[in-house]
Formats: sequence, C-alpha cells, structure tokens
Amino acid sequence: MSIDTNMKQATPCNAKDYKSDQYVRWCPGCGDHAILNSLHKAMAELSLQPHQVAVVSGIGCSSRLPYYMNTYGFHTIHGRGAAIATGVKTANPDLSVWLATGDGDCLAIGGNHFIHCVRRNVNINILLLNNKIYGLTKGQYSPTSERGFVSKSSPYGTVEDPFNPAELTMGARGTFFARCIDVDLKGSVNMFVEAARHEGTSVVEILQNCVIFNDDVHKCVIDKSCRAERTITLKHGEKMLFGENNQFGIVAEGWALKAVEIGKDGYSIDDILIHDAKTQDNALHIKLAAMDPKSGMPLALGVIRSVEAPVYDIEVEKSIEDVQKKIGKKTFTEFLMSGEVWEIK
Repeated sequence: MSIDTNMKQATPCNAKDYKSDQYVRWCPGCGDHAILNSLHKAMAELSLQPHQVAVVSGIGCSSRLPYYMNTYGFHTIHGRGAAIATGVKTANPDLSVWLATGDGDCLAIGGNHFIHCVRRNVNINILLLNNKIYGLTKGQYSPTSERGFVSKSSPYGTVEDPFNPAELTMGARGTFFARCIDVDLKGSVNMFVEAARHEGTSVVEILQNCVIFNDDVHKCVIDKSCRAERTITLKHGEKMLFGENNQFGIVAEGWALKAVEIGKDGYSIDDILIHDAKTQDNALHIKLAAMDPKSGMPLALGVIRSVEAPVYDIEVEKSIEDVQKKIGKKTFTEFLMSGEVWEIK
C-alpha cells in the first residue's frame, strides 16, 4: 500500500488534529468547506501523523487548502502543483503527499504537468475540485465548462467542448480514478481513504459548488430529491445498481451501456453488469465515467478504476540503489572531481 506502516501513530488521531489554527477564508456556503472537513476525517481514519503528510497546491480557491491543514504545506504557483508534488514525493518517499487543485489550475495551465504525473504513476493523491468555473479570478469559464456556458469571459456562450477529467486521466494511463460530491461527506471520506491506499497516482474528482459564480452547477445530481436516480455509486465486485430501492441497473447492449429498470422489458438482475475496477482494460471504465444524466444515464460515483502498475518514486529508488551497488557511493568532493574535469593553471 502507499501508506507506510511506519507512518501510523501508536494512538489514533482525531479529525481536529489535522486542523490548523488559520481562519478558513472561503465564501460561506462554498463546497470547499465540506471537502476540507472530509479530508480531516480521512486523515484520522488513515491514522497518519500530521508531520508525515504534505499537502501541495497551485493557485485558485481550492489551493488555499494547505493553510487549513496541520501538516506540511506548500502553496506553489499556478498549474505547477503536480510537478512540485512529484518532487516532494520523489525526494521523500515516506511522506504521504496530497495535491489540492481545481479544474482551471489542474486542467488548463497545469494540464501538461497533470498528464505526465499521471503517466509516470507518481505515488501522490490528487484531489481535483471541479466547479466548472474560475472562482478566484471572479467567474471566467474553465476547461470543464459546458459548451454554450455564459460567463464573464464568454458573454455569448463558449464555443468549446469541455474536458472530462476521467477521460483525460485514463488517456494518460491513469491507474486510479474516483468521483464524489462535496455535500456527501461520508462518500468523500471513503474516496480519500481509498485514494491514499492506492499505490500510484490517485485522482479523485470532487464535484464542488461555487456559490458565488456558478451556484447549483451540479444540482441535477446533488439534489437529494433526485440523487438516487441520477447517480450510481460503483463498488468493485458488486452489481451496478441504483435508484431509491436499487430498482435500476446498468447493462451492456453491444458496445454501449444502457440504464434499465429491473423486472421490465425482459431485464432481470442477472443482466446487470458487475463492476470490475481492477481490470487493466480501461474501455469500460471510460464508458462508465462518461455517463451523464443528460443522456439518460446516471453519473458514476465511487472508485471507477483502481489497477496496479509500476510506481515512479519506487522505481527511482530502485534505480538509485542499483547504480550505487555498481559504482559505490561517493562523497560530494569525489562526485565533483569525477567525469570530465580539468585543472586550470
């Protein structure tokens, strides 16, 4: 597992042990408050000592999060959080490293760093807060805003199609992708814990509300009156069921997925697919992650993909050890005087 047993405390921590003494400067009603609360609880469940955790961020509302963690924190520059987190983890593999980032910070200016972090499978946990807007800079459209979205930077509607973070992650050979919603604290805690236990890069997309500039952007799936019918929480090894009474399920029809009501139109429980998050083939994972209530399918929550692959920082350590066995360890002076050197007289 990515959580080293040496990191665990002899006595359990409470969520409050991970709270800093800083005043939380997010707008009242912002979804970031719930996400921070969930992260504190997840840390406690993982029994990590605060000094063995590092939280990195870029720029944006979500990137204030390190200030509110009683852990090591690094508020970096716009879009570079993944690169800094990679360096932190590679230099100190014993740290549990978390990256707090937003859809703009991560997928626009930081897109290149994001995909290469995922491709390398660095052992860090990426919390991608997606509110489909630039909140800190006061309401411009982001890489996840829907086509036609009206904002300060697109007063007549965007003419772009958005990124699907799951498709981007899996296209970069991602080994772990999960999705949760900010108001579901229990679900968020579970996803953060699962992400931390994954060995390699874990990406958790959190559907988060910006109460000021994009209020109710996720209402169609977050509203309790319709959440059960419009979302499905996937669990490895279990049937893909959803609805207030699990009366609906997902079936395969040719190459496509279809939502059906069990007991109608000839569909029985035996027709419902079983979720396999651990298969290396990501074709079905991509289809599940792309499901959308607008097309009559429930939005997939939970762990969608979780597979094993070589981990970057572990492989770097092995490589260093192998080289040291062959050529031995050198002092700093010996290193400087090795290779192509010459004396000037």
